[in-house]
Amino acid sequence: MGWTVETLNETVDSEVEALPEDMRARLARIAMLIEEKGLQRVGEPHVKHLEGRLWEIRLKGRSGISRALYVTAVGKRVVIVRVFVKKTDKTPRREIEIALSRAKSVQ
Repeated sequence: MGWTVETLNETVDSEVEALPEDMRARLARIAMLIEEKGLQRVGEPHVKHLEGRLWEIRLKGRSGISRALYVTAVGKRVVIVRVFVKKTDKTPRREIEIALSRAKSVQ
């Protein structure tokens, strides 16, 4: 069985929909890479570890950069828990805290 990529809930779906079109396309492409090749074979610059069980999918487009923060779950699932447009070099602590609190519900 291969990996699957999913969003946590409707809130995260809305965050994805709010992204510019080119970044949504990039997210879909990286998700497809993870599902086809396996998460362990997709590394930087596409994904990077943040802290604990939290990782990020790195999105770059004409309109800037975004991040999709995710955790892995039982059954080879990548669950995206937070999506946002980045405005600074470093991922803001507030975004990490939101993602970690949402990740508590993921098994």
